[in-house]
Amino acid sequence: MNQKHFPLIEDGIVVGTGSNKYEMKNPVGRYLLYQFDQAITELVSQINPKSILEVGCGEGHVTQILSKTNASLHCTDISDKILDIAKSRVNYSRLSFEKKSIYDLQKATDQANLVVCCEVLEHLEHPQVGLEKLASVALPYCILSVPREPIFRTLNFLRGAYFTEFGNSPGHIQHWSRGGFIKLVKTKFEILSVKSLLPWTVILAQTK
Repeated sequence: MNQKHFPLIEDGIVVGTGSNKYEMKNPVGRYLLYQFDQAITELVSQINPKSILEVGCGEGHVTQILSKTNASLHCTDISDKILDIAKSRVNYSRLSFEKKSIYDLQKATDQANLVVCCEVLEHLEHPQVGLEKLASVALPYCILSVPREPIFRTLNFLRGAYFTEFGNSPGHIQHWSRGGFIKLVKTKFEILSVKSLLPWTVILAQTK
């Protein structure tokens, strides 16, 4: 039987789903997620940052990876519900959380050696503005990831998730191929590394 998914909505915005995509029981899904985790770990280790800003931390999966560094870690999200989940999952002495939109990032207060923004831009009505905000606070590195389309939707559809939406996850209003996302990121960053994973595109970049 296919698992039903119910979006979590706060202030009229989809902030998560009723199931955690980072806790897959399917062995193939778990392997794909392992590859994603390894990619994030490898890119962060290349930088060895002293300070990290995670924008859109969600339920704290990537936060758990980032907490294995020695960096000070500040995490933001737009949802109180989601932040409460992340706080319950991550125990790290140099960690703080804040309710804040990507659009509200400020150069004077939010700069970090490494900015991490995973699975956020696809939710934005104005992703170019969001990217500009990331570039303004990255000092100088940024790790970004988005679903790799149309593969992401196809895999959702094949496993029976979001079937009536043809595999499109709740809240996803932007869709990029690998090349399309690279083109977008290049408008504000110099790309240092691209990892083409199934079903994600992960980029390490630095400000120009």
